[in-house]
Amino acid sequence: MMTAIRLICSLMLLVLMHYGVLGARRFRGGRNPQPRRAPPSPTYRERGDTTESFPLDFTAVEENMDNFMKQVKNLAQSLYPCSAQKLDYDMKLHFLENSSVTCNDGTPAGYYMKESLGSRRWLIFLEGGWYCFNKENCDSRYETMRRLMSSSKWPQTKTGTGILSPLPEENPHWWNAHMVFIPYCSSDVWSGASAKTDQSGYAFMGSLIIQEVVKDLLTKGLDKAKVLLLAGSSAGGTGVLLNVDPVADLLERRGHTTVQVRGLADSGWFLDNKQYRSTDCHDTVSCAPTDAIRRGIKYWGGVVPERCRLAHLGEEWNCFFGYRVFPSIKSPVFVVQWLFDEAQLTVDNIHLTGQPVQEGQWRYIQNLGIELRNTLKDVPAMFAPACLSHEIITRNYWIDVQVKGTSLPRALYCWDRSFYDNSRNNKAPPKGCPVHLIDSCPWPHCNPTCPTIRDQFTGQEMNVIQFLMHMGFDVQKMAQQQGMDPSKLLGMLSSGS
Repeated sequence: MMTAIRLICSLMLLVLMHYGVLGARRFRGGRNPQPRRAPPSPTYRERGDTTESFPLDFTAVEENMDNFMKQVKNLAQSLYPCSAQKLDYDMKLHFLENSSVTCNDGTPAGYYMKESLGSRRWLIFLEGGWYCFNKENCDSRYETMRRLMSSSKWPQTKTGTGILSPLPEENPHWWNAHMVFIPYCSSDVWSGASAKTDQSGYAFMGSLIIQEVVKDLLTKGLDKAKVLLLAGSSAGGTGVLLNVDPVADLLERRGHTTVQVRGLADSGWFLDNKQYRSTDCHDTVSCAPTDAIRRGIKYWGGVVPERCRLAHLGEEWNCFFGYRVFPSIKSPVFVVQWLFDEAQLTVDNIHLTGQPVQEGQWRYIQNLGIELRNTLKDVPAMFAPACLSHEIITRNYWIDVQVKGTSLPRALYCWDRSFYDNSRNNKAPPKGCPVHLIDSCPWPHCNPTCPTIRDQFTGQEMNVIQFLMHMGFDVQKMAQQQGMDPSKLLGMLSSGS
């Protein structure tokens, strides 16, 4: 009975939203509304089995979204029996059918899921959380971060945020997809394929966990999907690069050739560059990325995509670095990467404490932005703001950050739309719908839409000028080098020019 009620409620809410959007459009402009500065994105509906299903487009009511959503919810709650229950937005925990695939400590691996009735779009998210690469630092990780190595204390439900949110005002393009969140409990950058042994003390099954989740989901409707977006942040972002093709291959082997598999890698595009200051390799923070991955891939029994493995025989660690693995990936991948990624700076031994950085550190930070730009220039679909941060797609502010006037949700919409247009042999990209977005300004936080910066010691918010001065940026010297007045340079920094 309750299942039928939920079905009725969901259908009624979708109908109300649909007519609410139409009503909002009529209210805004009558039969011949005036054009806006940013025209609303077109919405596509399913037409048989040949086109991709797109969700309702809420661009037209974005300026009054809070009031619109309040009215929709009030209408839904006023209808009996919908008013007798709370609409359930949480993802629920499921353990894998294959109990031999486990977390590090042997507890069962699993995933969280929220179904979306009628949708044929699926989003599978890989959680991040660094890694460990030998018995000693894995033991330390188990003592301090057990949630990332064991499922013993996972909660029964999880609420999605950012691109996992079911609310259209927070997630305008993917809100009505089936949402799947895979907790990270393998500590192997989603690459391991080895059972627990006396020597290692732990199981490392990251790649197997992904494969088993996909197999489980095929019995829950994934077999009828049109689009599967494999997304992830940090180590999960690198996990996307390593696993998007194997997931596509798995579906193809099982006969599901119509499912379009794509990747969304957030903050997982790390560089194998030389550290600012070399230190002994004791843990993931102090160890150079190449040294840590070289040790880790042996300890985990790590596997990499076959095409990349063949390109780097004997040096498979190369496949953990975005610019090296990307040329071998067949599936479409959208890369999201801060140009001044905090995790990259940490492993490069640039630690932004309360003291201003030295001139050599400042040059290193600027060069990092230049190096990242160079590795991303041939990536066709990307979003790279000049910010000092880490991870974005599950943050509640992910909708606010822009590159050249385009937000990340909008860029992802444009990317999805490009596949629809290509299927109709429409080769000309739509105007005002860019998918290759990278900041050109050279300093951390020169983009005025970057997330708020806070002083690590006082907790006080800083504007971009305060932050740059805090970083040791010499406005007078830089203005002299650029041949301009210092006040003009400050104005440019404030506006993000």
